[in-house]
Order: sequence, then structure tokens, then C-alpha cells
Amino acid sequence: MDEPDPWTSDANQAVHISFIRPGESSSKAPSTVHPKFTYPIFGEHEKIFGYQNLAINLRFTEHDLRPHIEITYDKKYRPLGETKALDIKETLEPFVAKESFDKAATYNDRIQDDAGAKDFRPPGQLIQSYTSKGRNFEIWSGDLRDPDVRALVDRMQVLVSFFIEGGTPLDLEDQEWSLARWRIYLVYEKLRIVKPKMANYSFVGYSTSYQFIFYTPRTSKSSEPQVFMIPPSTPLHAADLPSRVRISQFLILPAHHSYGHGSHLYDCMVKTMLASSTCIEITVEDPSEAFDDLRDIRDYARLSSKGIFPKIKLNSTIDSKLTMNRSGLRVPTSQLIDRTLLETIRRQEKIAPRQFYRLIEMHLLSQIPPHTRQAGTARLTQKGRSSNPDDRAFYYWRLLVKQRVFKQNKEQLGQLDRGERADKVEQTVGEIVGDYERLMLMMKKWQEAEAKSNENEDQRQLNGPKDRGKRKVLEDDDDDTDMETPKRARSEVL
Repeated sequence: MDEPDPWTSDANQAVHISFIRPGESSSKAPSTVHPKFTYPIFGEHEKIFGYQNLAINLRFTEHDLRPHIEITYDKKYRPLGETKALDIKETLEPFVAKESFDKAATYNDRIQDDAGAKDFRPPGQLIQSYTSKGRNFEIWSGDLRDPDVRALVDRMQVLVSFFIEGGTPLDLEDQEWSLARWRIYLVYEKLRIVKPKMANYSFVGYSTSYQFIFYTPRTSKSSEPQVFMIPPSTPLHAADLPSRVRISQFLILPAHHSYGHGSHLYDCMVKTMLASSTCIEITVEDPSEAFDDLRDIRDYARLSSKGIFPKIKLNSTIDSKLTMNRSGLRVPTSQLIDRTLLETIRRQEKIAPRQFYRLIEMHLLSQIPPHTRQAGTARLTQKGRSSNPDDRAFYYWRLLVKQRVFKQNKEQLGQLDRGERADKVEQTVGEIVGDYERLMLMMKKWQEAEAKSNENEDQRQLNGPKDRGKRKVLEDDDDDTDMETPKRARSEVL
């Protein structure tokens, strides 16, 4: 094993991130975390050359995220030919706000003497309030045309590189019409007990969304394109046009995990988009597996709460001869399920097709008894001719899923011979069943946890508010997630 280079530091360990709550006479950092990623800043290997005992301390004030960077080390490598220590300040400058490199004394004095801190309010508009574990939280929203929103985003941008894999900072110098297409959602804790000169708000996390103009092609019934009418006297902005809204960055700070913020933030964003007259469809940009789970569970819960699922049934009484063919991929889906009804619901709920049909498949699978669906294909020898209605339902459900898998991966599957293609589709459907079973179990646990949380919250309300001591930081996190950009290899992507 090679000896470690004494002049090379692990960038992830060298960077220390803390959020401070300025007091009357001192600023204390209650907790410090390391970034998950530093390769966007320090390169693929996430190493920093030229220092011994290196520490890069990045502090933010909890309310307005005023940043400060202090770089310390014991020794710095003396240049030898073309080999020299990395210029850390120069490397960081493109990723942080310009004010980050003020002198430590200047920074400390500025935040201690900030007379406006007690009057701080998050930029934008308050759109939702909620309580979790006896603490109060708010979600605020605004677009990048607002200079206060833009200033806050400028300060938090470096967190994208540190915690969202593949995430890229927003271009805050873009034209106004383009800035209007970005909406920022900010989660803050509303503090109950504060000292003089202290802010009442503490930053928890945020998400962004972006509007893509929705193109409606000509229909077969008319040669004329569909037109979105705007009164002549109304100023035209890109944000006012029909669009697909794409959820982009999504981040909850580590110290605030396990409070359900991910669920509250996602639900709030979707509610806002559903109420928008210009949003046609809600999409997500390259979600991580964790965010995919969050999205699946919250979308499923929303459709369930609206009473939509009882309307959707799988017809398992069709003539089995209709499904008898050599490839096993051509399925009379129009007889298995009401596609017209599904498309109407999908458009009303503004869910992207791929996501919507996953939810429908999960619902239909949940209607089949566990002992039937967990037995796999072994008991489906009679296929659609089985006298057992549950076996027939599971058989037709698998055919329905096979067709979707085949359509979504037609190009890749077309490169395989018939036998390999059938085996691959069969394998993929088996993985989908396993994934849905996992999600249904997770949803059951979430529902139990939510019910328990509601009971505890009711009890807190009866007992009345109590003064809090030090903030407890919980590391375990089942329902909060950041959004990472590598595409998730869902089980049906071959």
C-alpha cells in the first residue's frame, strides 16, 4: 500500500461547513458538517495539494446565509519548478459569493452589529406553514427577478456543488425573461425564542423549478395550431406561457433531516403547480433514487387522498386468446384498462406519463393478494385461463407492465433476438414487482410514522409550548433527500 502524501489533503474532509446563530456577544457554530462532494470545485479525485493540516472553514449565518471562508494550515508547500500548492481562494472564487473572503474580524463584527437581523423575513411570499416535532416551519417562494431572492441564491449556490451530485449553479446574470422562469422555494424554521438582535428565522433547505415552454402540436382534427391567447394589453413574459415545470435542485440541510421537510416541500411545490393556470405538466430533472422514492410516495398519497384509485380497475375477464402470441408483447391494453380515463386523470393531476403509469401499476398490484404476487410466475401456468381470479389478475397485470417496458425500451430491445428479448422483459418485470413491493412497505411505515407524529403533535398542543434547550441534530433521514443529478437506473430501464 502506498504511503499517503503528507502534502495532499482529502477535500471532503478539509472543508467544514457550519451555520451560525449570532448572539449578543459571540457567534457559535452549533454543528459542523463535511460536504458529500467536492469534485466540481477541486477536481475528480477530490484532493488538494500543497498543505499540511488543511482546514477550509465555510460559515453561514442561519437567517440570511451571509458567508465567510477562513483557510488555515500548518505548512504550505514551497514551489519547486512547476509544482506548487493549489491556490484555494482562486479555486473557490467562481463558486462562492464575493463577500465570502472578508476578514474574519470584519465578518464577526458585521453579523454581531446587524441591527436588521431581528426584522429579517425570507424573500418572496409565504405560501405554507407547518409544524414538525413541536417546531414551526414556513415555506417561502419567489422568482429570480426579485433581487432579494437572487442575493440569497448567490450565497447558497456553493451548497449545490457540495451536496447535490452533478448540480450546477444558476446563472444569476441571465436576462430578466429567463430569470422569471426560475422559481425558488425556501424552507425556514420560525424560531419561538430569540434574544435581542437575533433573527427569528433559520434556513432549513430549498428547491428550484424551471419552466419549459409547452409546445402543443397540431391535431389530426384541425390543420390550425392551438394558440394560447393573451390580451393585447398584457405584457408578455415567458413565465406566463403554458409550460412544463421541471423540479431541479432539491436540498434539505443535514442538521434538519428526519423532520419530514422533504415531504412538506415537495407537496407544497406540487400544490402550487397544480393551482397554476400555465403549468401543464410537472417533471423532475434527473432525480436520485432517494428523491424518486419521495416522489413516488407523495404522488401516490396525493392520488389516494383524492379518491382516484377506486375509479381505476384492471379487467381480468377478457378472452385469454387475445393475448396468445409468440412474442408475448402485444397486449390488448384497451380491454385491460380504461386508457381514456387514465389520460384524463393524468392531465388533471399534471403528472408526466412515465411517472403516472408507475403509480397506476403500483395501485393495481396492491389490489392483488400478497401471496399471489409474491409467488412469482410459478403459479401462472394457465395464464389468463386460470379459474383463480387473483392469478388471472396478476397474469394480466404483468402483461400490462410488459407492454409499457417494451414501448419505453423498444430501441434497445430491438437489438436482441426474440428469446433474449422475452427473457430481458421478464427479468425487468420481476424487478419492477420487487421495487413496488419495497415502496408499498415503505409507504406503510411512513403512514404509521405520520400517524404517530400527528398524535405526538396533538399531545404537544394539549400540553402547551415548552422552552427548547439545545437543538437536537438527528442524522437518520428516511423522508428527506437532496436531489442528485445522475439518472436513476430504474428497474425497468434495460
